[in-house]
Amino acid sequence: MMRFILSLVLLPTLAAAQTPAADQARAAADALEAASNMLDDADGARDRVRALTETIQAFESGLGAMRTGLRQAAINEAQLTKKLQSREEEVAALLGALQSMGGGASPVALLHPDGPMGTARAGMLLAELTPALNARADALRTDLENVQTLRALQTDAAKRLQEGLTEVQAARIALNQAMANRTDLPKRFTADPVRTGILIASTETLDGFASGLSEIVTDEIEPAPVNLDGQIGELRLPVQGLILRRAGEADAAGVKRPGVIMATRPGAIVISPTAATIRYAGPLLDFGNVVILEPQADTLFVLAGLDVVYGEAGQVIAGGTPVGLMGGSLAEKGDELSPLREGTGTERSETLYIEVRQANRPQDPVAWFRTDEDG
Repeated sequence: MMRFILSLVLLPTLAAAQTPAADQARAAADALEAASNMLDDADGARDRVRALTETIQAFESGLGAMRTGLRQAAINEAQLTKKLQSREEEVAALLGALQSMGGGASPVALLHPDGPMGTARAGMLLAELTPALNARADALRTDLENVQTLRALQTDAAKRLQEGLTEVQAARIALNQAMANRTDLPKRFTADPVRTGILIASTETLDGFASGLSEIVTDEIEPAPVNLDGQIGELRLPVQGLILRRAGEADAAGVKRPGVIMATRPGAIVISPTAATIRYAGPLLDFGNVVILEPQADTLFVLAGLDVVYGEAGQVIAGGTPVGLMGGSLAEKGDELSPLREGTGTERSETLYIEVRQANRPQDPVAWFRTDEDG
């Protein structure tokens, strides 16, 4: 009987336990599985660059959701474990009571010393106590089941997360190759590398360089204008991440810039928010690699801090086209699973500077992009 009681109270049924963290991690695992299928299909896609871009974005979303789910699962598991440890005496007392109730007692043992009336009162008390004991046993069993479910889920999800990190890296390598092989992009103008070099050497600020860009092109062919009317404020951010610093906010050194700084994960893909002409792509001053896009006349999007850049000045690209990748090294195996690491935000170790300029005047990027997205 004791063995039956222990199995009833202590043995978990993993499939029965449901928690928000478990549901979130399972949904993230489904997203990663879908991204894996997209990666398999990308090789045969007609537009391989677009297919790989969508695949990498799907992986980034799935990996972010998986990290969040794992972090919450670890927190929930720790809370439940602490709760159960604090109730060890209650568990022991409950098991003792259940064991006494489940023992094969003789009829004499059921008789009360006060006679039939006492026996009747004891029976009524036991009848009231049994549902309460059962309810407490059910609550403990549910907590134990959830702990076991969360532990099993973390083991499975950690394996899937590691596989996803490997696959997204393979997708980035494939994208590098696909972009190197791309020759079908139309050109709006031909850049003059000598004049570009002189402009870089003669300017000390991003503002000065952006202002002089229009003066260093030759053989310009005006394309059909891109009209952003009605899209301002609804444009997609060029990278998945979080706004670290808004326009006009001073950094640690007290420097204020007119653009926003996005915190991103290592290797994050950077895309063009809309159809645009590449005005510049390459290293610039102390900003690292910079891409400057012109979506419409007198409007520039400045993206600074990339590790890898795609395309060259003069090319016309469609919205959603990758323009580069962020730098940084991927986490060592196991680091990406740490709930403490995730909780501090250190997984977003790279920063992308985004500036919007219209008629040579800086604009607040928050007014141009949807900034309510959490990557």
